[in-house]
Amino acid sequence: MNTLDYTPLIARLKEDEVNALAEALPAAIEAGLDVSRYGDIPHWKKSLDALPDIDISHVDLSVSSIRAGVNSDCDEAQSSQLHNALMGLHPWRKGPFTVAGVHIDTEWRSDFKWDRLKEKIQPLKGRRVLDVGCGSGYHCWRMAAAGAELVMGIDPTPLFVMQYWAIQKYLQNPSVWVVPMRMEALPPKLQTFDTVFSMGILYHRRSPFDHLQELRDALVSGGQLVLETLVIEGKEGEVLVPEGRYSKMGNVWFIPSVPTLCSWLTKMKFRDINVIDISTTTVEEQRATEWMTFQSLTDFLDPNDATKTVEGYPAPRRAVVVATV
Repeated sequence: MNTLDYTPLIARLKEDEVNALAEALPAAIEAGLDVSRYGDIPHWKKSLDALPDIDISHVDLSVSSIRAGVNSDCDEAQSSQLHNALMGLHPWRKGPFTVAGVHIDTEWRSDFKWDRLKEKIQPLKGRRVLDVGCGSGYHCWRMAAAGAELVMGIDPTPLFVMQYWAIQKYLQNPSVWVVPMRMEALPPKLQTFDTVFSMGILYHRRSPFDHLQELRDALVSGGQLVLETLVIEGKEGEVLVPEGRYSKMGNVWFIPSVPTLCSWLTKMKFRDINVIDISTTTVEEQRATEWMTFQSLTDFLDPNDATKTVEGYPAPRRAVVVATV
């Protein structure tokens, strides 16, 4: 698979008669990788071009740290070149990955989230899957390992798309794609995907109902939504609307209680609504590392009371809810 070449995905969608999506992708990709808008793209592209060609002996998408190859697949010079090129795509948020012995210790241990939900969702075998706000595509590969026929991740952040292509250079998996686009750029009423994941996105949307409608419209009849989002403790109708920042994030709009979240899904005509997990985010799951050296969860919490954010709001707590159309 050639770096940044989406023609095989577009051809596959056309073969599957998903024509509206196939026709929408070229313009979305061009806009999502527009150098005039994202000035760092040439720098990131240099990092991609600097990745050494390595004969990968073994790939494993089903382990916590997605693995492409082992130490002995490259010599010391190649290993150093690999490390430096991958580090040129800092910060790495979602993972972890291990490429020919180079371990990318990402900010998020995304495997924790996957382990919490993987046995509680409808089986992905043979399914067409959409992962909204997928970052570098970590969960997309775990979905492929679970048997998904095609996984399309979308994310508007071009750095994360470049990270996907860096890992894909060594995994070479034709069933997994990360596309530089926003959810609202998808064709309306697509009704194409058997499972749609939205994890860590809802609270960033000014209108949660618009986002739920977009997710619903992307699903086939009988398809499953897997929704993961920040929640607060409380009764139906209770919602936190942070006045300023929440956990140092400026783009957090609505954090519902779990009963409120379920009522939102009911209002949007989802059915079979089931809360499959509620967890408090820990500093083991989200933390600064060599591969993400900026502030992380420890810096976002009250240093004297870890149950509160630095702003005094309840500390991050996340729920996973599944529902069908």
